[in-house]
Amino acid sequence: MAEPSADATLRIVVLGRQGSGKGTQAARLSAIYGPPHVSTGDAFRAAAGSGSELGRTLKAYMDRGDLVPDDVVVGVIKEHLFGPDAPSGFILDGFPRNVGQAEALAEMAGPRGLDVVIDLEADTKEVLQRMAGRRVCTKCGATYNIVDNPTKVPGRCDVCGGPLAQRDDDTEEAIRRRLEIYETTTAPLIDWYRQRGLLATVNAVGDVDTVTVRVVAAVEAARQSKDTGSLGA
Repeated sequence: MAEPSADATLRIVVLGRQGSGKGTQAARLSAIYGPPHVSTGDAFRAAAGSGSELGRTLKAYMDRGDLVPDDVVVGVIKEHLFGPDAPSGFILDGFPRNVGQAEALAEMAGPRGLDVVIDLEADTKEVLQRMAGRRVCTKCGATYNIVDNPTKVPGRCDVCGGPLAQRDDDTEEAIRRRLEIYETTTAPLIDWYRQRGLLATVNAVGDVDTVTVRVVAAVEAARQSKDTGSLGA
């Protein structure tokens, strides 16, 4: 496969079960192609710190520990990705989480739409093993895995040097519960995007570099299809 060319206008959504490597692969796509990697957490933090009415509403939900309603989530994403200072492209990780949010994203994206939706496919055994090894920087939030994506210095973040810790909710019981929620709310997105000719399913089992090669191949195939007018046919 030829070396992929940068394109900061690409609009890519990365889906997958918890532990499938969404954040890692989204960050790598950002480095390869140029659009910013935007997670829901990034958008939430930016909105909560903006002082806007929407940001204050979001912060109130977060401070109470309540589930943020879809209309507020959609408003945050719209402000972050489609506002006057928004980037021309994005690698979106963590949104949409259900069909209603996907419909809202399609409306926001307009005729330009999305270029491709990557679905990282990994079974329960695989994601349980990965999430048991997940470590998060307590300073900047960067995510690593002691098995297949370790830091250069054990226990220290490659980005800022901060200490790493295991998330409180990365127990097997909590992970299984999140996977159940994913299957009932987020998994229907797979069919929704498949029906619209946007879905590319990628085997997410293997080392990080191998999975990245597969993801890039899927993006390149989607770019070629779009260039020839066959995407979604």
